[in-house]
Amino acid sequence: MCGIVGYLGKKKSCPILINGLKRLEYRGYDSAGIALLENDDLKTFKKQGKVKELEEIIPENSATIGIGHTRWATHGEPNDVNAHPHVSNSGNLALIHNGIIENYGSLKADLTKRGYTFQSETDTEVFVNFIEDIQKSENLKIEDALRVALSKIVGAYAIAIISKDSPNKLVAARKGSPLVLGLGKDEFFLASDATPIIEHTNEVVYLKDEEIVVIEDGAYSIKDSKDLPQTPYIQKLELELEAIEKGGHEHFMHKEIFEQPISIADCMRGRLNADKGQLTLGGIRNYAKALENADRIVILACGTSWHAGLVAEYVFEDLCRIPVEVEYASEFRYRNPVIHEGDIVIAISQSGETADTLAAIELAKSKGAIVLGVVNTVGSSISRVSHEGAYLHAGPEIGVASTKAFTAQLTVLYMIALRAAHNKGTITESKYQELLRELSIIPDKVEKALKANDKIEHISDMFKNAKNFLYLGRGYNFPVALEGALKLKEISYIHAEGYPAAEMKHGPIALIDENMPVVVIATRDSSYDKIVSNIQEVKARKGIIIAIVTEGDALIPDMADFTVEVPPTHESLMPLVSVIPLQLLSYHIAVMRGANVDQPRNLAKSVTVE
Repeated sequence: MCGIVGYLGKKKSCPILINGLKRLEYRGYDSAGIALLENDDLKTFKKQGKVKELEEIIPENSATIGIGHTRWATHGEPNDVNAHPHVSNSGNLALIHNGIIENYGSLKADLTKRGYTFQSETDTEVFVNFIEDIQKSENLKIEDALRVALSKIVGAYAIAIISKDSPNKLVAARKGSPLVLGLGKDEFFLASDATPIIEHTNEVVYLKDEEIVVIEDGAYSIKDSKDLPQTPYIQKLELELEAIEKGGHEHFMHKEIFEQPISIADCMRGRLNADKGQLTLGGIRNYAKALENADRIVILACGTSWHAGLVAEYVFEDLCRIPVEVEYASEFRYRNPVIHEGDIVIAISQSGETADTLAAIELAKSKGAIVLGVVNTVGSSISRVSHEGAYLHAGPEIGVASTKAFTAQLTVLYMIALRAAHNKGTITESKYQELLRELSIIPDKVEKALKANDKIEHISDMFKNAKNFLYLGRGYNFPVALEGALKLKEISYIHAEGYPAAEMKHGPIALIDENMPVVVIATRDSSYDKIVSNIQEVKARKGIIIAIVTEGDALIPDMADFTVEVPPTHESLMPLVSVIPLQLLSYHIAVMRGANVDQPRNLAKSVTVE
């Protein structure tokens, strides 16, 4: 959830750290801080609020080694004291941490008995003093003291630590939280992901769980928890700097909504050739037959990815005739789930680092399941622990509220299902070719749907002060209703709920009056007549209807207060198009309410703690 950066080299570290924290601010923005080593003096600067507020309090300096942190609070409220880095009682060590130390309470009690005092409410301050206590009592180097400490803690971590006693050494480790090592010329970088690194070097090492890296004397070494040397795998980043800039857009979310024609096309590039009738998924080869012959599929995800999984449930069952269960990863491991050897588990995560999903994967694998990962971030933890999988190739998504990752997930999941259905013969050749062609032109239809932006902005102005919203959809559009409601509540802080339209009569209809906006996804599909009836039921109770309809619809516009048209497409592909107006609606309402669209309160992009 938090973002961490580190630098050791010949340049001034402070500008590099601050810029890196700004890149990572989407991971947490409650508070920020840095620690610098200069002339054997360890100085820390911490500030509640955004990185720009931290930047204002840091004096000019020439330090060439330092660490930085932008926080999403877990232990202790956001304030200057609880902000990272945390310094040991002696003032010798400074540490930053992304994760949770679950047994920090017992460690703190033990350290308190030995005379240690604590200024903050955080587990991280306990952690740094625990390391120092081991270092002093056993007379160890900082990296060896860290290794001993890590063997005694319970929890997840990505940490970096510097010491006054070793002014040219930077030590870091990870378990359950991501950490990337950037390799420059006579300089080294650490970060939670590659975005702070790309402008300095394209050579990186993605640290594995329980690895410790020591950077010193112009070199680095990686060892595991047993002190055994590891051979690093150096990757070349394909990320372009422009991809993590706003590119003239007011917000990253706006940019990412409008990038979707490109990002969806990128998902299909090299995989789908409609002219030749070919669909290739190189990431799923060894387990393709297992998927086609599966008795059931279990989909694990959280948040927006869970909504993508719900759409995939419809697709797999419809096309492949395989039973599908969609599980909240956060609940899966706590209810003794029934998993059989050979079951197919599809894990969906934009970041590839979602802690709950990782924990659920480990449980599924322990029971003999085959795990296929669908993630966006190359080299992420889920991509490494899955048996096989497919990357989204959607490019970096910086806005906390997911948009282009959602449509990319739908695209990849659809291709997986379509190929499996074709191979096992549950759809005809002509149907397969028809769906290939229709999928290939979805980017053009999304482009057309985006042209409704001005109309949606006008509608948003009418409802920016609403207290509640209701979203209704049927069939493939029911998960879209859930996603639309989530987007609105995430970034505008308006209470919104999504329901299957038929369930409205089982409770939600009691909420409808002349002040209740009801967004209905009412595109032409197999349940069109039913959704028309639902609209009439809302109007009979004076509800305000905002309808998403298929181009040329002549019936619903006469009933609805507002309509937004989207291009026609196959029913199973409609979520890729019908979600676009809902993303724009939530964006414009949030902007008009003065909300921070890219960094909504209390949220972070990647949930790397349980």
